[in-house]
Amino acid sequence: MEITDNDAITIRSLIENQLAAFKKDDAQGAFAFASPGIQAQFGTPENFMQMVKISYPSVYCPRSVFFEKITTIQENITQPVLLLAPDGVPLRALYLMEKQPDNAWRINGCFLVSVESKEI
Repeated sequence: MEITDNDAITIRSLIENQLAAFKKDDAQGAFAFASPGIQAQFGTPENFMQMVKISYPSVYCPRSVFFEKITTIQENITQPVLLLAPDGVPLRALYLMEKQPDNAWRINGCFLVSVESKEI
């Protein structure tokens, strides 16, 4: 799938808005950026928010965020984002993006991978 500059801007904005919703503890807002499949998996915004708080503290409350170049990983449009976790450990979040039938983008998952670096 070809990603246009507009797609890249939209995807970055979507992730930034979800991170802002997490920061405000806005479960409904954060949940709205998730794909229908993720929403079905968690059922409610509260379940989704609880999972993020427990399993993804670096996404829930990053100290800093740096967007890298969008790529394709195993046929998934993926937005890599460097995060500085609350404990100072750098991580790379790989956001899997999904284009909806109405051409809107949604977040269809996030995987954290370690970054070879010293604690900051």
